[in-house]
Amino acid sequence: MTNFPIQSIETAPGPSRPALEALNSAFGFIPNIAGTMATSPVLIGSLTDLFARVHGGSFSEAEIQILLLTNAVTNKAEWAVAFHSYLAIAEGVGAESVTSIRDGALPVDARHAALAKLTRTLIERRGGLSEVEKREFLDAGFDESRLLEVVAVLAASTITNYTSNITQPPLETPFQPHVWQAGRG
Repeated sequence: MTNFPIQSIETAPGPSRPALEALNSAFGFIPNIAGTMATSPVLIGSLTDLFARVHGGSFSEAEIQILLLTNAVTNKAEWAVAFHSYLAIAEGVGAESVTSIRDGALPVDARHAALAKLTRTLIERRGGLSEVEKREFLDAGFDESRLLEVVAVLAASTITNYTSNITQPPLETPFQPHVWQAGRG
């Protein structure tokens, strides 16, 4: 098994350090996934640039976490599922909705269900949506710009999900209660 180092600000390549400093400032620590990404300045820089845009977009933080958690489950990214379960609850997403998403189902809230369904369909169909699926999302109270913004969230999430699946970083203590294994829910 390949072991990927978890870089710190001190050990990371120079070009990766500003991204790690930004993440440390945002979270109060550097998530292990970011530490593994920092081995590649291109990867960690891409993540922080895109996430800054995503979190500065038009979705609420709870809606972003619905999207990110659904993406992590769909991509079977175990570290990311635990992390986004923790963050979703911290952003006020109900435990029932988090459990539903982790189990591959849709949240009860209609808007959250529309977000989860759209992003899961985008992953499963590699961007393909029928006119009916687009209309369902729009009928849930979103507009065309938000439909396209989901693509940006999906792109950011894919960076973390795929890196999680490749590097398999250890799960930090605060996220341990939300441990998840692909295929077990």
